[in-house]
Amino acid sequence: MKKLNQTTLLCIILIHLFSMQLLAQKPRARDLGVPFIGTSGEFNAITDVKGVEVGYSTIISGEGENIFGKGPTRTGVTAIFPRGKAKKFSPVYANWYSLNGNGEMTGTTWVTESGFLETPIMITNTNSVGVVRDAVLKWYVDTDWYSGEDWWYTYPVVAETYDGFLNDIYGFHVKEENVLEAIKNSSGGKIAEGNVGGGTGMMCLGFKGGTGTSSRVFKIKDSTYTVGAIVQSNFGAKRNLSIAGVPVGIELKDTLNYEFNAPPKSRRQEGDGSIIVIIATDVPLLPHQLKRIAQRIPLGVGIVGGRGSNGSGDIFLAFSTANENAFNRDETTTVESMSNDQLMPVFEATVQAVEEAIINAMVAAETMVGINGNTAYALPHDLLIETLKKYNRIK
Repeated sequence: MKKLNQTTLLCIILIHLFSMQLLAQKPRARDLGVPFIGTSGEFNAITDVKGVEVGYSTIISGEGENIFGKGPTRTGVTAIFPRGKAKKFSPVYANWYSLNGNGEMTGTTWVTESGFLETPIMITNTNSVGVVRDAVLKWYVDTDWYSGEDWWYTYPVVAETYDGFLNDIYGFHVKEENVLEAIKNSSGGKIAEGNVGGGTGMMCLGFKGGTGTSSRVFKIKDSTYTVGAIVQSNFGAKRNLSIAGVPVGIELKDTLNYEFNAPPKSRRQEGDGSIIVIIATDVPLLPHQLKRIAQRIPLGVGIVGGRGSNGSGDIFLAFSTANENAFNRDETTTVESMSNDQLMPVFEATVQAVEEAIINAMVAAETMVGINGNTAYALPHDLLIETLKKYNRIK
């Protein structure tokens, strides 16, 4: 046999490793052929907005009976930095909106009052908002977030959705080290989806939910802009699930339904849950315009099947990375603002990115068995494709 030289051998190894990496990557909705309107960015993620970084801490351990404080654990933390963590204190214009307020997003009163988001955005489970908020505050002190200021106050933005049907939520497993891990892991580029970060133990529209992301790139006159969305999806009734205009939930109504072994007397009604959506854009928008963006987010949620259930915390925040020097404590600043008459492409991009981010979360999510054997099954890719073909949405 002819001996391979070192260069040829190295090429073979690299090709093999690259092939393995491709095989290991989870398919996304577009990979399955799901049709979407609009052009996505390079990563089809919120990180397509320059400067935005996302990081996760995922906590999965144990199985079987739920023993408070011991598990099983299916939870985590997500961190989102509008300008990246290296920028430290660098406020962005922002605003928020609640479709249904059975949930929490701390710090929003000052966002509305001041017009600025001054902190990263953290997302976790319902019972861990406090520990995450405290850990972020301590991290500010330890890293001199305010760059030498000897007196400051801040209101960390921490949002939540409930994972107590799969996770030992009353065991309080999220700790300071998990918050620091999510912060440390924050980066741009491709980001994971599905059972990761704060979305680890979430359920959505009759199947396993979690974390998802998407983006849209568009032009306003001669300038190109980006809108990116990231969601923590934990909402909706299966009967309302719609993908590419197809009633997938109705078609799969008897397929892989949730298994709840305990708690036996839960007050949960079908459709209860929550969704947190964060929108980032580089369009130069003022806070009142970002409120208008946040108010369009429910349109994307509704397309997929959200109805703003009484038991759902549907809370949304939008920020703009433009006007980097807008925040100044001492001087008058000059900022740019897009005309209201030019905002329709931003509205459309927001709705489109939110819709796709939710479907991406469900496509990436894997079947999860949690406390007491409670099970949320992954959206079956083969049946999804078969259903879309049945309605002539894909060939």
